[in-house]
Amino acid sequence: MCPMTRYARQMMLPEIGADGQARLAVAHVAIIGAGGLGCPVLQYLAGAGVGHITLYDPDVIEDSNLHRQPLYRISDLGRPKADVAAEFVRGFNPDVAIDAHICALGPSIAADIAETADLVIDAADSFAVSYILSDTCRSQKTPLISASVLGQSGYVGAFCGSAPSLRAVFPDLPDNGATCATAGVLGPAVGTIGALQAQMALRVLLRSDPSPLGRLVTLDLAKLRFGGFAFHGSPEPEQYVPFVAKSMLDDSDQIIELRSEDEVARPIAPSAMRLRPDGLDRFEAPADTRVVLCCRSGLRAWRAASVLQAKGHRQLALLAAQACG
Repeated sequence: MCPMTRYARQMMLPEIGADGQARLAVAHVAIIGAGGLGCPVLQYLAGAGVGHITLYDPDVIEDSNLHRQPLYRISDLGRPKADVAAEFVRGFNPDVAIDAHICALGPSIAADIAETADLVIDAADSFAVSYILSDTCRSQKTPLISASVLGQSGYVGAFCGSAPSLRAVFPDLPDNGATCATAGVLGPAVGTIGALQAQMALRVLLRSDPSPLGRLVTLDLAKLRFGGFAFHGSPEPEQYVPFVAKSMLDDSDQIIELRSEDEVARPIAPSAMRLRPDGLDRFEAPADTRVVLCCRSGLRAWRAASVLQAKGHRQLALLAAQACG
């Protein structure tokens, strides 16, 4: 098939044409997550002819994924999502080069991603990953398209690059740690939001006017309501507690393991102190010591950091064990 035939319908659009298609062909997009959001993102970016995609996902395909992740089949159960998604892309559009990585996203990996990609898409369904990507993309001035979906509602926004970061819009702790796995999600809702991520990504890559950077779209598909707002002038937080990777720990750190022995037999590091969140009121650390708080998702660690900040601790960091790469 002639490439120009493949892309003919989108090249008819005056904002794309031959020049825009050439721009997409040399673009490099990193996609974090090959689940409910990542599936439509991959389909539409590969379909549009984005030349280079780097994909990260640590999970394998499970039966509970299939209602909202149409790239996968029953015969794929137990296989890594990243591998199966990459096979789909290669068979779907041979013009697209795709590199698949079966690993979680952490601060050290995020730094390499933001430095090499033209645009990053957060499709990971993890608030820790979202903030890790935002912090790194902000420092590298790399555009970030981030989304969140739960039930039948969610949002998608275009952050960093020339726009404020995710922290500028959402500086505070999420109300809860609910995810699709714990609270449920309807397939068309997550598919719609993933398609909007792809739309925003293409407009950024094509340098369309108006740019989606600095805009957020909200959806409530149970009530068929769409909303949104611009956040171009949102100030960045003066202080925040960063996420770190296990490889970034130092011998001088005071590491607090918030997970119980029932959750994990061994703490994140041999020197870590196990401490329940309700014991933080009695915890003291030397003023010149960095305190690193560890839990699975980062949520308990973020809450614990707020307690220690109220006590005057300023050298704090968070470690989400599920995203420690």
